Amino acid sequence: MKQFIKFVGVGAINTFITYLLYLLLLIPLSYSIAYTITYICGIGFSYWLNLKYVFKEESSKKKIILFPLVYLVQYLLGILILYVSIEKFSIPKELAPLIVIILTVPLVFVLTKKVLTKKNVKEIAERE
Repeated sequence: MKQFIKFVGVGAINTFITYLLYLLLLIPLSYSIAYTITYICGIGFSYWLNLKYVFKEESSKKKIILFPLVYLVQYLLGILILYVSIEKFSIPKELAPLIVIILTVPLVFVLTKKVLTKKNVKEIAERE
């Protein structure tokens, strides 16, 4: 539970920074392009904070490769939720990313823990 609380805290910091970036990018860009750029920036920040602060693990090539896959899953789910929220439920495009976050955080925590902790990375490597 302690790791999940730290994960949420790190996510809150990351969300605040990337949400501000998203709002700035909405000025010249469409919501989907703004979201994509913001999303990619957030992956790097999230990797570093989760690795060092939440799970207290060392970086490795395998983790660097696997970590973005967690966020690919979250991105695909997120862009779907974003589209449905905006286009089907008329939620303002400025608020829709917050719905994405609320709905995807539990899944992302589980997948992130699997990828970044030594035990789980070792199991993944042995299956290959």
